[in-house]
Amino acid sequence: MALVVLLRGVNVGGYRTFRPKALADELKHLGAVNIGAAGTFVIRNAITQAQLRAELARRLPFDTEVIICKGREVVSLMSQGHFADQPVRPDIVRFVSVLSRNPRSEPSMPLCLPSRGKWLLKILGRENQFVVGLYRRQMKAIGYLGQVDRLFGVPATTRNWNTFTAIANVLDDGLKPD
Repeated sequence: MALVVLLRGVNVGGYRTFRPKALADELKHLGAVNIGAAGTFVIRNAITQAQLRAELARRLPFDTEVIICKGREVVSLMSQGHFADQPVRPDIVRFVSVLSRNPRSEPSMPLCLPSRGKWLLKILGRENQFVVGLYRRQMKAIGYLGQVDRLFGVPATTRNWNTFTAIANVLDDGLKPD
């Protein structure tokens, strides 16, 4: 069973930086595939989540939240059509926030932030540990993305829908994105 690893808060603004490709090379024995620069990996060989966390802790030069999900859960998420009724526009970004564990709370959805005026963040729904939504390409939207942790009561990390598409492609046929 493949696993997907998402590191939280790495390679952002010069803080907790590392070379994801180099880490994937160190994890070659696990069939690791690096997806982009934000600390996202597909682990194609069998390993328990506890063993994988230990491998990552040994190899990363800093402590960080490691969020792991099962590959089949990502495939299921991708097949749901969460954005089917959402228009494709250059000023709107589709995203997935991945919760570190089951949430302590959950807001009513869909949820738009701010609650008045033009929305900057729209949470469409949640499937297991995945929170799916849209945000506008505006600097203020980043602040609203930072509220996902508070809204659900657990740490989360966010990736663009395109990143999840790349993950699904690796899971589907083993292609390595570069």
